[in-house]
Amino acid sequence: MAEGLNMIAQCNALGRGIRNIIFALKGQHIVENKYIALSGRIFPAHYSTQRDALGYRIIGFQPNLLLFKILCKPSFRAQRGISYIIVILFFTLASCVKPPIVDPHEEEPVTPPEFTSILGFYLLNEGNMGNNKSTLDYFDCETGIYHRNIYADVNPSVPKELGDVGNDIAIYGSKLYAVISCSNKIEVMDAKTAKRIGQINVPNCRNITFYNGFVYVTSYAGPVQHNPTLQQAGYVAKIDTATLQVLEQCVVGQQPDGLAIANKKIYVANSGGYLSPNYENTVSIIDLATFKELQRLAVAVNLHRVCADKHGNIWVTSRGDYFNTPAKLFCIDSKSDKITDSIQIAASNFHLDGDKLYLVGSGWNSSAMQDESQYGIVDVVSKQIVSTQFITDGTEAKIGNPYGITVNPITKDIYVTDAHNYVSPGTLYCFDKEGKKKWEVRTGDIPGHFAFYGKY
Repeated sequence: MAEGLNMIAQCNALGRGIRNIIFALKGQHIVENKYIALSGRIFPAHYSTQRDALGYRIIGFQPNLLLFKILCKPSFRAQRGISYIIVILFFTLASCVKPPIVDPHEEEPVTPPEFTSILGFYLLNEGNMGNNKSTLDYFDCETGIYHRNIYADVNPSVPKELGDVGNDIAIYGSKLYAVISCSNKIEVMDAKTAKRIGQINVPNCRNITFYNGFVYVTSYAGPVQHNPTLQQAGYVAKIDTATLQVLEQCVVGQQPDGLAIANKKIYVANSGGYLSPNYENTVSIIDLATFKELQRLAVAVNLHRVCADKHGNIWVTSRGDYFNTPAKLFCIDSKSDKITDSIQIAASNFHLDGDKLYLVGSGWNSSAMQDESQYGIVDVVSKQIVSTQFITDGTEAKIGNPYGITVNPITKDIYVTDAHNYVSPGTLYCFDKEGKKKWEVRTGDIPGHFAFYGKY
């Protein structure tokens, strides 16, 4: 170890860019503009740049890795010490992560009963990578009771419970599908009881959608790794909902994430998240009938979320490069397959309710030198931002890291999750349609993905 090197990593308040990591180097400096990448996910993707008190700039998080760019004067005896810094930072951060402890099933009354055709919703908590801590919660609208970690109770014989990193969830027909990316599977359950039906094996699966009796899911098609020269293409798997068998694969770009269907075509956001800083920038367009890729449309770097509105528009988020290229929201016309609009707004996650696209995100404010959370609404008809703050009672001040969002299609209640520091339980907030808080409740770790149960 280089003499005099004293590195301190403050690991409290790790969320929103780990704003408190501080390096103290006694009389020495790191090589300017060196990148440090730590494989193994400690924090999730999509957060913007931060600068700490000593001028080191964190340029962002990619799925399943941590990436820093060091900004300081070069003089650290050529390049000595970079390997030391990587090793020390890795073990220091690792020491801040608590051992995996999955909470037992708990019930908590949070609100008076509410009777509509929507009976409740499932909330998938991602959990910390490598710990098999993904959990499933359920809110029962008819009793007003919130149920934490129901999967283990309903399925006590399943080893490792739900699995490692829950990335998406949806109901189709009578089945509930949970995409568990680092367990390389889609967990299939009964939508009414959450009783396990089976699993579909798909490597590093990411996001899911459905059409005409088939499941379509994106796959990174490889292990979690950061490699700017990686040539591993991803794919979309087509799965029979009756047999739960993979029927076909369609090769797309690298590290495909969100997908949506419009005009008998599948639109897939290729993120290239493992390639940073050399991100992908395309949307793959697949013909549903032939299940062949028609084209790759250049949009922007580091694409993520995708949804289709009822007017034939495809909405795609770009997380930017966390440094010079800002996050944006793009609109693609599914008839012409051309980009028609772009909106300068950070959208970590979004939910489309009618003609309103509700979004939460964190954007970097270069003037204030800090991340700023956003709670916006975009009108998909006018393609304009109609609100930059749908929370109207000041509750946003309590939310550390807005992560998941959905809207009840009947009551129009808005649900927002807070991932806090990404290593401890999160919080679910319920707001009425006017943006005033109705209730809040503790969730599992990194709550992010919703599926309503009932008719709507």
